[in-house]
Amino acid sequence: MTETQPDVPRIVVGVDGSEPSKRALRWAARIAASEGARIDAVAAWDFTPAFGWNALPMGYSPQLDIEKSLTDTVDEVFGTDRPKDLRLITLEGRAPQVLITASKGALMLVVGSRGHGGFMGLLLGSVSSAVAEHATCPVLVVHEPGTTTEHSSTETPKEARS
Repeated sequence: MTETQPDVPRIVVGVDGSEPSKRALRWAARIAASEGARIDAVAAWDFTPAFGWNALPMGYSPQLDIEKSLTDTVDEVFGTDRPKDLRLITLEGRAPQVLITASKGALMLVVGSRGHGGFMGLLLGSVSSAVAEHATCPVLVVHEPGTTTEHSSTETPKEARS
């Protein structure tokens, strides 16, 4: 990671290229503008040997792939109007642990409710759930517009009150 400026607050955003992570980037930009914070857009990659593979194919670099994916995602979200002091950071490791570590000392960690993979219909994915539970800074989980639970735990559904 690059050297940090301790006097400038930072907002860490988990980015995996999914629509929820793009919404998280937009929210982080709004919050950063109001708080005078910089944004660290963080993408994690992890090579887990599967199906008997224990080495990467010749010439393949997951690091380069994730760097390109992160850059493409940020370009899609902001175009040429990137927020001031936006940093693109790619780190090797499992996404929850990478984001928890990267967000230490941050003003906030912002993630989408679900990334690539997982089960459709879940309000929280495994990464958003893990960081919400274990991060040492406030966490904003950005849901898809219109995504709600049937009713809030503090509110009785209208039909049940009659």
